[in-house]
This record gives sequence, C-alpha cells and structure tokens, in this order.
Amino acid sequence: MARIAQQIRRLYDMCATAIVTGRADLDGASEVGFDIELPVFTVGRAAELAGVHPQTLRQYDRLGLVVPQRTEGGARRYSLRDVSRLSHAQRLSQDEGINLAGVTRILALEEENRELRRQVARLRRPQGTSVFAADADGDIVEIQQESSARRWRRQIKVDPRALPSRSTRYGSADAADPGDSQAIVVWGVR
Repeated sequence: MARIAQQIRRLYDMCATAIVTGRADLDGASEVGFDIELPVFTVGRAAELAGVHPQTLRQYDRLGLVVPQRTEGGARRYSLRDVSRLSHAQRLSQDEGINLAGVTRILALEEENRELRRQVARLRRPQGTSVFAADADGDIVEIQQESSARRWRRQIKVDPRALPSRSTRYGSADAADPGDSQAIVVWGVR
C-alpha cells in the first residue's frame, strides 16, 4: 500500500510540474482524474515546484493569497490548485512587477473566469449527467466525473489511510462506504 501511495504522490508531482511549466492546466488535470484540491505537497515541495522560497509560502498564507489546507497536526499541505496559484503569483510578482494586492485580485478574477468557463461547458453538456452532493458547509454542489477519471481511479486501489491527511474543515473519508477500505477516497467521491 505504501508503494501505491508513493506512486500516487509521484503522479501528482508530475502533474504539478506540467502545470507549472505550462504543459498542462488545472482543467485538464481535473478532466483526466486528478483531484486538484487534494492536499499532497509539503511546504518544501510546493515551494520547489512553484519556484519560490518556503518563507514566501508562509507569507502568502498569512496574507490570504494562497491558503493551504492543514493536517490534523497543523502542518501545511498544498494542492495542485495551490501550486498553480503559487507559481502564477510568483511570475506576476517577479516578472511583471505587480504588487501583492494586484496579484491577489488577478488570481481571484482568473479563478472566477475559470469557474464561469466550467459552468458554460457544463450547461452545454447533455442533460442527465450530473450528480449532486452536500459539501462540508452543507451547500448542494454538482459533482461531475469523467469516465477516464473513474477508470484510472479504479485501476489503483489504495487504503485511504495511506493518502495524505486532509484538514477536517474539508470533510473526511468517512463520507465513503466504511466497508470499502480498498477504494481511493477523494473528498468523498470514489
């Protein structure tokens, strides 16, 4: 099981590298089955991937620019989305000379634009392909999963306890079938 968890971490690492270098994007990663919100990366690894100093990540967290999830022990863990934001923030700040307030606004607008594009694409799809669930706050959310995502997740069986810890504010593996200890649980979706 530990070897499989390492393989999953390597896949996420390769995906993060592709996103940072511009060979992939978050939408594409999500479409092929990556959970872009899964907190996989430590402070050191996220900093290395994004090309920033680890202290910069802590500063961005304090400012609310990129807020990582926390393990039960309080350690910061970064997702693919976080690494993408970190890398983009670094480029805007260093290459374009934009101050952190401007970077924060640009990232918020880009995320809003990305969400609107996803909604438009969802509305253009044939009806009857949606699944609804409740998020951690009790709000109804639409969950759509591509068949390719389900296919590769079924090919890799992992004990959920072998995956990185998630912050309790984002839910837990208990949302899945408690008797199914061999399924990959990604935010309660298998």
